[in-house]
Amino acid sequence: MTNEGSNTVTVINGFTNSVITNIPVGLLPRGVTVNPITNRIYVANFGSNTVSVIDGATNTVVASSGVGSAPTGVAVNPFTNAIYVANNVSNSVSVINGITNTVVATVGVGIQPRGVAVNP
Repeated sequence: MTNEGSNTVTVINGFTNSVITNIPVGLLPRGVTVNPITNRIYVANFGSNTVSVIDGATNTVVASSGVGSAPTGVAVNPFTNAIYVANNVSNSVSVINGITNTVVATVGVGIQPRGVAVNP
């Protein structure tokens, strides 16, 4: 769960419904997605124009990728390990390589994109 007010992500134990930890990320985190194959969590940080990459095994931030302006939505294709980020102000989608955590493409889209989904 993203927490804009504290710039953190809360990890919740799905079996006990209790908080495991809060992980500091970028400014104003909004969207979040998980790659179940690599156990990486991707967080779109609206206020810092970045995507934080969290290792789900250690609950630590292992990388940060610069993307377009005001990223909101984020989705992952677990089979290609590509991460798609909707950049609200720059009217684009950034495509991140999940191995290198670098932007490999930026695609212009409609005005103020927010949500993004992937059909693997």
